[in-house]
Formats: sequence, structure tokens, C-alpha cells
Amino acid sequence: MVITKFYIFKTKHLCIDYLNMKSIDKIELLQQLEQRLESQLRVVTSVYQNLNDEVLLKPAGNSGWSIAQCFDHLNSYGDFYLPAISKGLNSAAFSSRNTRFKSTCLGHYFKKLMEPNAQMKKMKAFKNHLPKNNINPHEVISVFITQSEQMLLLLKAASDKNINAIKIPISLTALVRLKLGDVFQFILAHNERHIAQAQRNL
Repeated sequence: MVITKFYIFKTKHLCIDYLNMKSIDKIELLQQLEQRLESQLRVVTSVYQNLNDEVLLKPAGNSGWSIAQCFDHLNSYGDFYLPAISKGLNSAAFSSRNTRFKSTCLGHYFKKLMEPNAQMKKMKAFKNHLPKNNINPHEVISVFITQSEQMLLLLKAASDKNINAIKIPISLTALVRLKLGDVFQFILAHNERHIAQAQRNL
């Protein structure tokens, strides 16, 4: 199974603070996520969209990913999750807007794993999400912006759906499925992590 013993071990420790977590109003959560994504979009359109090819393709000082590769990596997640989320929403029945959302322990773990912070540790990307070496940098930025706009529409569409009941397979293995609310949170935290990585390249 793709989820290794290491990740299972780490999950047990991250679940300690999960036990104290409270549920959140669904609409409040979705609005918070929309604001977070809109903030990410503003940064990308105002900063990275206007950089020249040389800056976008320059490897990081530690020989790590270029700015363009950071976004190509994010786009690979969008390629997987956008259709999966759309399918989950389209097949779900109408649900009251007046409901609450509660993460699962595993969903909370994946979100916390991606949240950018001062102690952020380097993580190795999985093979199916490795960025390409030969890429068109401005096309990559444009794809990220388009995917983010599509994600905003999905967040709005989720207001009338049960984001506790809709389960989305993760990109690593179809054997693990997370609540839609957890997937939304994971994706936006992951975006922010790599936008911060791109910022360090500047």
C-alpha cells in the first residue's frame, strides 16, 4: 500500500490534537477557503504572471525546483483532483446549507502535513507529481490560474452539498478516500506551501 508505516506512525501523533477539534459551520469553512484561494490567486497574478522566462525557470539556490516547476507540481494535483471533485459534487444529492463539517483524523493529518510554517520540512514529491524539466513557464502559470478559478466554482457549488458524505480518492491510491471538506483544505494548504517555496526562489 502506498501509505507507508512512517505516515501511519505520524498520523497517530497528529491525531492527538484532532481529538480536541470542533466541527465548523459548512458555509463558514467554504467561505474561509474561498478567501484563501482568492488570496493565492492575487499573489500569482500580480507577481508570478509578470516574471520573465529566465526568472521562472531558474533553479533554486539549493538546486531545487524553479518557480515554474513549483507551479507545474501544483498543476499535477489539479489535473487529478478537479475532475474527481466535480464528479463527486455532480453525483451527490442536494444538502442543506445549515450543516457542520468535521474532519477525519486522516484528513486532518494530510492538511496539517501541508500547512506552511516556520518549521516546514522538505518532503519528497511522489513520482506522479514530479514537475517536468522542459516546460513553458508562462503556460504553467496560466494553467494554475485557470485551475484555481475552477476550484473557486467548485467551492461555491459545494455549499448545497454534504461535504462530510462526499468522499474523494487521494492521488496516491484509490484505496484511501477523504471527505470533500478535507480534500479542499489539503489542496489549498498544499498550494500555499509551494507558493511560499516559489517566493523563496525570488
